[in-house]
Amino acid sequence: MIVAVIGIGSNSVRMLTVDVQGKAFRRLARDRAGTRLFAGLDERGNLSPESMAKTLEAVAQMALEARRRRAERLHLFATSAARDARNGREFMAAAEKAAGVPLEILSGPEEAELSFLGARDVFPEACRCGVIDIGGGSTEIVTGSPEGTDCAFSCQMGAVRLYREFPLSCRADMAPVEAEADRILAENLAAHPDFRKPEVWAGTGGTFTTLAALARNIPWQNRSGMHGTRVTAEEIREIGEKLADLDLAGRRQLAGLQPGRADIVVHGVCILLAVMTRLNMDAIVVSEYGNLDGYIRKHYG
Repeated sequence: MIVAVIGIGSNSVRMLTVDVQGKAFRRLARDRAGTRLFAGLDERGNLSPESMAKTLEAVAQMALEARRRRAERLHLFATSAARDARNGREFMAAAEKAAGVPLEILSGPEEAELSFLGARDVFPEACRCGVIDIGGGSTEIVTGSPEGTDCAFSCQMGAVRLYREFPLSCRADMAPVEAEADRILAENLAAHPDFRKPEVWAGTGGTFTTLAALARNIPWQNRSGMHGTRVTAEEIREIGEKLADLDLAGRRQLAGLQPGRADIVVHGVCILLAVMTRLNMDAIVVSEYGNLDGYIRKHYG
């Protein structure tokens, strides 16, 4: 059975198409459109007509492509930007019309759980691990084992969100971004006394695939080459500082950096550095899989 799931994130709209075979699935195709929905959130908390229109166009095109691929089932969910928006109901109705299916608005913990289900298989099956998903509007942190998650929370810090709040033009500007991310993380950890640090961590999302591509010196389009890459805190710091000292034109010339991510990538790195510092993490393993894979695994696995 062919199944497609579309995820509306704060920074992009993505679709995963799979062939479900019993409780297993085979990935057929991935699609992505950078739409920056969260960047259209105004001071009153409303999504702008422009950001909604761009996102809805991407949703409609992906739904059309899913049907062209003969998907028997199509699912649609949205994350941080849609959760935060005052006009979220308006956007929800428009998204459902564009896709022709109901839209699920994931809570922060639900989003974290899906990221965990998608990314955790970069480690051995019996391993207890943690997963970090840095998005445009929020960052999800979740720990667990094959039996399920034992702690999951969503922090109101994402690459686009902090990009809007903290201008950054050189490595010296990274410190305030890291400090803000650390403050937000500390508040969330205080609210989750059940948190137990695992021995190994995986990271999912554009910040991580960018780091893997730059660390391995491979093009950003080589998605399969990034999966399973182990990146140390020292390497991440070095890459982040190098990127921070480049202007946008210089960043876009790097083969490992997706051009549309050039403006926000350092803010994502700052979030990761803050998390790794507070949780005493020496390294993290990059997973190519995330909440779309987790959605399929939860509903069809």
